[in-house]
Amino acid sequence: MMKRNDGMNYAPKGKSAPIVTDGQFIIAAIGLDHGHIYGMCNGLIEAGATLKWVYDKDSKKVAEFCKTYPQVQPAQSEKEILEDPDVKLVAGATITSKRCDLGLRVLDYGKHYFTDKSPFTTLEQLELARKKTAETGLKWAVYYSERLHVESAVFAGQLIEQGAIGKVVQVLGTGPHRSSVESRPSWFFEREYYGGILCDIGSHQIEQFLFYSGAKDAKVVHSKIGNYKHHQYPEFEDFGDATLIADNGTTNYFRVDWLTPDGLKTWGDGRTMILGTDGYIEIRKYIDIARDEDGDHLYLVNHDTEQHFSLNGKVGFPYFGELILDCLNDTENAMTQEHTFKAAELCLIAQRDAIYVNDEFKVNRV
Repeated sequence: MMKRNDGMNYAPKGKSAPIVTDGQFIIAAIGLDHGHIYGMCNGLIEAGATLKWVYDKDSKKVAEFCKTYPQVQPAQSEKEILEDPDVKLVAGATITSKRCDLGLRVLDYGKHYFTDKSPFTTLEQLELARKKTAETGLKWAVYYSERLHVESAVFAGQLIEQGAIGKVVQVLGTGPHRSSVESRPSWFFEREYYGGILCDIGSHQIEQFLFYSGAKDAKVVHSKIGNYKHHQYPEFEDFGDATLIADNGTTNYFRVDWLTPDGLKTWGDGRTMILGTDGYIEIRKYIDIARDEDGDHLYLVNHDTEQHFSLNGKVGFPYFGELILDCLNDTENAMTQEHTFKAAELCLIAQRDAIYVNDEFKVNRV
């Protein structure tokens, strides 16, 4: 289920690198509304997880899922999975507004939860999740795939940790996507269900900013949303941007959109530029336009060098193995719960406080 032209069904595959033995960490999939469930399962299986169950109310989605993972058993109900004592973690990619309720049920049954982004559509949902994780001690992990499942983005973090560009002072991110309206489900265009563009794909950008800057918290200084092209969907937003300042002084600007033109050979030209006191990094995640259709290009400039790295298939995706070990050992090496929730919180605040702009925006001059 790997489609380069459709971000909703973009599911990276890596090399098998199991950190547990077969049957040691059993997982299930519940909710197949977003194609990211395939990337989530791929990463966990490559790290050694055993996929036992799948459940969705839509039998066609289940049948398609079983073609990709023939070892999986279709469950008759969600409850059948939740009552299985062997299942350690449930991965879910249901409709965005329903992801919190699923997570609460999963944790109530004593299992860890791995949800697609964005995990919440309201701040009230976030608070419920915070209380539930504190109450149970279980993981509420989020698939921030644009860093976790991109080898060049993983390598950038390694370079920063090694001090290759000094202290990070600014992160710039662009997250363009192709809308592919003909293949999208109706909920994708309804604000109540998808949460808005900054809540949705903006969550990738804010998580990356917090990670690369090493920040624990940040303030949303300014944010904007708009619908410039998709007027047939009045609740849809095809443009959004935001500016943030972290608690350590690092600044951030990002732009996300659903305006990728058909001429691009992939679903979006995602890029990140990271400025440090002693150098900078540029990540070209999914394509190097007009030069290389493969992604995972990284450019490094510092006091010693200017260098290009082609990283496809060379770095791997350590997050998934780390998540499995965190669940087994009650550690937080893959991503802390506070970091996971802080990224979600900030994207919800950016969405809530955004100025709406379009081609009829009225400028008030003093």
